[in-house]
Amino acid sequence: MRESSRLSRRAVLGLTAAALPLSTATGAAAATAVVGGGRLARPGVQVSGATGLPKKLTARSWLVADLDSGEVLASFGAHRRLPPASTLKMLFADTVLKRLDPAERYRVTDADLADVPAGSSLVGVKPGITYTVEQLWQGVFLRSGNDAVHVLSHLNGGIARTVAQMQAGAADLQALDTHVVSPDGFDHKGQLSSAYDLTLFARHGLKDAAFRRYCGTRTADFPAGGKKTFQIQNTDRLLTGAWGLKTYDGLIGVKNGYTSHAGNTFTGAATRGGRTLLVTVMHPGAGGNAVYEETAALLDWGFGHGRSAQAVGLLVAPLSEGGVKASPPPMRKPARPAAGAPGTGSGSGSGWGLAEASAGTAALLGAGAWALRRRRSRTPVTGGGGGGRKGSETREGGVAGEGGVAREGGPRGRHRN
Repeated sequence: MRESSRLSRRAVLGLTAAALPLSTATGAAAATAVVGGGRLARPGVQVSGATGLPKKLTARSWLVADLDSGEVLASFGAHRRLPPASTLKMLFADTVLKRLDPAERYRVTDADLADVPAGSSLVGVKPGITYTVEQLWQGVFLRSGNDAVHVLSHLNGGIARTVAQMQAGAADLQALDTHVVSPDGFDHKGQLSSAYDLTLFARHGLKDAAFRRYCGTRTADFPAGGKKTFQIQNTDRLLTGAWGLKTYDGLIGVKNGYTSHAGNTFTGAATRGGRTLLVTVMHPGAGGNAVYEETAALLDWGFGHGRSAQAVGLLVAPLSEGGVKASPPPMRKPARPAAGAPGTGSGSGSGWGLAEASAGTAALLGAGAWALRRRRSRTPVTGGGGGGRKGSETREGGVAGEGGVAREGGPRGRHRN
């Protein structure tokens, strides 16, 4: 009887996700439709039927969801739009992974790396060296390498084309809080996402065997020229146990990030007792291990007290998979995509073809994203971590070593992840 009621609740949530109004609160504006259900836009912690949530959560937003059912078990600021840092690379992988043959070999040129932002996280891609597409994806997932992202983007037809495809993909996934400016997650004005959207990206990506394999890989050998290689390590500390953290039992991925503007961001997935949970944490008050510690605490809650939680929302299905379309938000002034090669038209081989056809041209001009953004946000957008220069990025406090690989424990002077 309990399972029957849960299925009924999911069905109702799925059918009404785009139409559920926000509850009326003191001083609140008129109700608006919210993707995933109205409770996800209410202020404060949203949880029902369960207690015991961690008391020392400092993140500006977070969300706990069941991977299989899509039920959101608890959230705080789920739709708050914040800079995503390298967690945006999940959408990059969702978009490009199936478009390129992993066995393809490619000799990198200077032009492929010319538009990598200064201060980026680098895996150590060098002009003149030949890499397989699979090795480049290892550079993306393990070391959050913006150099690998840019080479893959050029293989995909250019930066602008890739940004257009990512924005179209976000539209199909109904990730309406997301505005893509660059494929790597580097700080750019107007590049935003939310805990809800990042969780959608992770859930969609984990359906793909290659995505799941890459995000769960701890170490790999990366070409250094000729027959030489060097080892790269995953910067996900819950996966590797680095920097004084223990590995999280059952963790299967997904992606971490940091910039001085975004602060720390992380989406993690773990399986215990046949159940898989997704947790996204954006910008906790403290740096260092806090984003991982708060993720682990929320996963612990989900596998424990969260078993009795009743859904406060739903991770909606992609439009291409029969998802109920949410009401489009008002237009906003567009921001330009990051500099790169001009778009070359729509790609092929993607379930996002229809969305890309309608949104690609606008996104290439930098306009498509704001068509998918809300003007009326209950929580104002803030600058994230503060203190750092615009466009500065850090990779887990590492310092460049052999082939540009970040070594743990180095200085934090340059911002790279």
